[in-house]
Amino acid sequence: MSITLDQVTKRYQGATVVNDVSLDIGDGEFFVLLGPSGGGKSTLLRAIAGLTGVDHGRISLHGRDVTHLAARERGVGLVFQNYALFRHMTVADNIEFALRVRHMRAAARRARRQELLRLVSLEGMDDRLPAQLSGGQQQRVAVARALAHKPEVLLLDEPFGALDAKIREELRRTIRQVQRELGITTVLVTHDQEEAFALADRIGIMNLGRLLEMGRPEDLYARPATRFVATFLGAANLLLARQSARGLSFGSEPVVVPHVESGLHVREHEVVAVLRPEEIELAPSREALRAPYMAEGVVDEILFSGALERLRVRLGDGAAGAHVVRSDNGSDEPFLEVTRTQHEQRVFPLVQGQEVALGARRLHVLPTPLSSFTICAPSEELARQLGRESLLNELAMRMKTRIGVQVEPSLGAAPSLGAASGDGLTLWGAAVIASRPGAVRSVEWLLQRGAEEVLILPESAPSPQRVLIHWVEESARRATLAVSASLLRHVSAEAVYIGILPQDGALGAQRPLGMRALLDARSEAQAVHGLEMRTELRFGDVARELALRLAESPAQLLILGITDVAELDRRFASLLDEPRWPLLVVYQPGERLRAPEPARAAADLIRFA
Repeated sequence: MSITLDQVTKRYQGATVVNDVSLDIGDGEFFVLLGPSGGGKSTLLRAIAGLTGVDHGRISLHGRDVTHLAARERGVGLVFQNYALFRHMTVADNIEFALRVRHMRAAARRARRQELLRLVSLEGMDDRLPAQLSGGQQQRVAVARALAHKPEVLLLDEPFGALDAKIREELRRTIRQVQRELGITTVLVTHDQEEAFALADRIGIMNLGRLLEMGRPEDLYARPATRFVATFLGAANLLLARQSARGLSFGSEPVVVPHVESGLHVREHEVVAVLRPEEIELAPSREALRAPYMAEGVVDEILFSGALERLRVRLGDGAAGAHVVRSDNGSDEPFLEVTRTQHEQRVFPLVQGQEVALGARRLHVLPTPLSSFTICAPSEELARQLGRESLLNELAMRMKTRIGVQVEPSLGAAPSLGAASGDGLTLWGAAVIASRPGAVRSVEWLLQRGAEEVLILPESAPSPQRVLIHWVEESARRATLAVSASLLRHVSAEAVYIGILPQDGALGAQRPLGMRALLDARSEAQAVHGLEMRTELRFGDVARELALRLAESPAQLLILGITDVAELDRRFASLLDEPRWPLLVVYQPGERLRAPEPARAAADLIRFA
């Protein structure tokens, strides 16, 4: 591998801006780091270049550990957005600068300069000053200067940001040709998805300092694993759907789709579905649709954008309306974004206010277990108070999902041992309850009635800077890791798995088993759930050790995986009864199977003919 990063972390003034990033980039690969401003991309690039140090982790270039080497000793070329040319030097002197520093002979410098000017299409401009060049030409000089000393790695920090569209496209083509001709490993940082699609062999998407997903552009677009990637790579409609053995249902009427998953979930559950605007068919009536029917709607807005027509369609009552979780105009009314080709426009012209039927050609179900949140409280007043909590609203906003409310006067009553799953309770998403005395009873009550995740939320809880993860039995590992990954994609917090073994006289014999459990946990988190986390091994009582770790800092959250409801009161009452920290309980009873969260599960893609 040309570039290997292992849990690279960088903090500024206590805030984590690069969060445990692990990454392998192959020889000659063009890799693009894509994400919004402030996501940590440029900081990570500067760490690779040696312009900033790291607080944790390791950086290797071509098998050589360069974590603590100076920038000049790393053998990288770096191109900035603002060109960073010497204004008083000619093009020739700018390109030869790094060669002069390395004491290369004049004839070899001139030969190298001419070779680079040919590569970037600037022959004959040796004697010009930067002020006599256009922005695109200056950036070509910056690329040539970065390549002058034949670096093994080329790093590009948003080099097209200051250029107009046409010059940007020409320079992209030039850089791609140079990269292919030289076979040099290249990393580009950008927030422009068009640039990423045009240049990348692979794309890595960053947000909140965490590397969320990596893959080929076409794979990330067609089969994203996270809400953020689905909506950042092109437009996407996110919908909450109910999935069962019959298929997907949106609202009151099901979409008749053969159920392609088997043996993953035995009961109806809520999922997040991605519907791309170009995969929506519009027709004058339900009978005229060729794709499976979804809903009735009204055309609310029509925008001309050249080759495509962009529409916003307001959904009618019933069907999918109540379950659209992304409305960009800030309205509570459910809208779908639709794009149509010129051919579709000619076949079925539309005007604002026209009623239409909507069909879905293709849907992708995200492999995320946290679909939405439902506040559960014994009174409406308590539910309103909980609904004002900033952490809950922050999570819902970042996850682009809804917060439902369910008032249950009997919440927290002594649970009946014979209570059946789903006994009188229909609950979608993760249940949210207030932190108060006897909270353990409320958690037991909800788990016995079908809840799978329960979030206990203290008053005015801050956004966590660290998330601690622990599961009681290995059979709860996968579900706990899946929920942890789903949550951690939306907070800028470090993830720490804590393995805890009993304190007894056999510590020497247990330590290898404990270390193996840590390695297995981290390996599964990386490979199956795309989650990078630290690991710790402790000895003693589980509840006591977790409480000691939580007491170290106020801005923490604990995710606890269990397999037996009775364990809560017996082993964790001290943690759950009015906890000072947010605590998310993940319940994995017995041997019941639960849908995994692979980065690219083929069963998660539902195609329509």
